[in-house]
Amino acid sequence: MTTPWIDAGASADLAAVGCLMVDSDEFGVVRIARIGAELYAFEDRCTHDGAPLDDAELDAHDAAGPVVVCPRHGARFCLRDGAALTPPAYEPLRVFRVRERAGRIEIALA
Repeated sequence: MTTPWIDAGASADLAAVGCLMVDSDEFGVVRIARIGAELYAFEDRCTHDGAPLDDAELDAHDAAGPVVVCPRHGARFCLRDGAALTPPAYEPLRVFRVRERAGRIEIALA
């Protein structure tokens, strides 16, 4: 069974606004961000309290690798595998496969 890739927008749009969002029936809002040359896609919901990560800081220089930091309570999540790195979050953040093809950003919501 192949995973369907969903078009999330143009690479140029991601560069212009810094983050793309995809609204999914199954997962809610999924954010896509570029850190350096890598793309990361993650559920827009802190696992600690369910708050959106819309103002979250992205940190490329964390010892654990690229992370997203919840703006409410400072929980840090690894963008590679979603692992919760610091309290108050203990559950992992859902992350998704993402790729760039022919100037478009695509995400696999599975």
